[in-house]
Amino acid sequence: MKRLSWPRRLPIDPYILLLLGTVALAALLPARGAGADVASGASTGAIAFLFFLYGARLSTREAMDGLRHWRLHVTVLACTFVVFPLLGLASRGLVPVLLTDPLFQGLLFLTLVPSTIQSSIAFTSIARGNVPAAICAGSFSSLVGIVLTPLLAAALLGGSGGGFSADSVVEIVLQLLVPFVAGQVLRRWIGGFVVRHKKVLGLVDRGSILLVVYTAFSEGMVRGVWHQVSPARLAGLLAVEAVLLAVMLVLTWYGAKGLGFGRADRIAIQFAGSKKSLAAGLPMASRRPKGGLAASGACSRRAGRRPAYWLYVVGARCAECACMASRGRRELSDRP
Repeated sequence: MKRLSWPRRLPIDPYILLLLGTVALAALLPARGAGADVASGASTGAIAFLFFLYGARLSTREAMDGLRHWRLHVTVLACTFVVFPLLGLASRGLVPVLLTDPLFQGLLFLTLVPSTIQSSIAFTSIARGNVPAAICAGSFSSLVGIVLTPLLAAALLGGSGGGFSADSVVEIVLQLLVPFVAGQVLRRWIGGFVVRHKKVLGLVDRGSILLVVYTAFSEGMVRGVWHQVSPARLAGLLAVEAVLLAVMLVLTWYGAKGLGFGRADRIAIQFAGSKKSLAAGLPMASRRPKGGLAASGACSRRAGRRPAYWLYVVGARCAECACMASRGRRELSDRP
């Protein structure tokens, strides 16, 4: 009797199916109450463990090379805080045909927040890109965004983007930097074991992304985010964000190629330069000012921000999986 096996070449990457399944699970069985706390804690722990494993796997020289790669870091920052906001401002022309004014405000705010760290690094690792540079680029983007995002929001959205928070700096240091440094310190004893068991790191990579998506989408379901926007407007927002993501994926890849970056660096730039952070942006988007008509208008804009976030983040994960699957198939077909 023949054993069933997973097809080697599917029209859709299996990880995309896992992502979509995670979204469906969150829609049907969102984490609530104590369950939400457990899911959030598991997501935070998985990210910290992921950075610990990267610290144990990477040599100190590789980490320092990534830190000194200033051209890559400047390119990612330019994509995150210059190109993205310009595209966000250009979407003003889509009001009121595809977007309402609150949805435009949400889309514009989305373009102002920093890149996500964990997913950028995980996808860069899975695609065999420059992981040390991705770690530094994502960290720099988050730290710069703590200051720059409120300033950009104040200039473009009338001061409704929140303010500087020292707690954000502490959170980044404790969740990302401390585990990475701990891994570097213990690398002498556990580095060989981590290198020999690369599959474990791959599972943590992919599993942490699924946890983040499930936690974020569950929060959206519990808050009733999808009931704040009509289906037609939601479809319009999805179309606009799909185009925005496609433009950024193309610009980051071919722009980096035009600047003379190698393939490993282009992968890091594409994944770090095309995504936005839920963890950094949603707290700012959720802050509510006090008082009068200005407050009600700001709250209306915040209602538009949340759907923009969740749709873009989930769509970005699926699109990037598709990019990796396509490149993987090309590489396999090119091998003798």
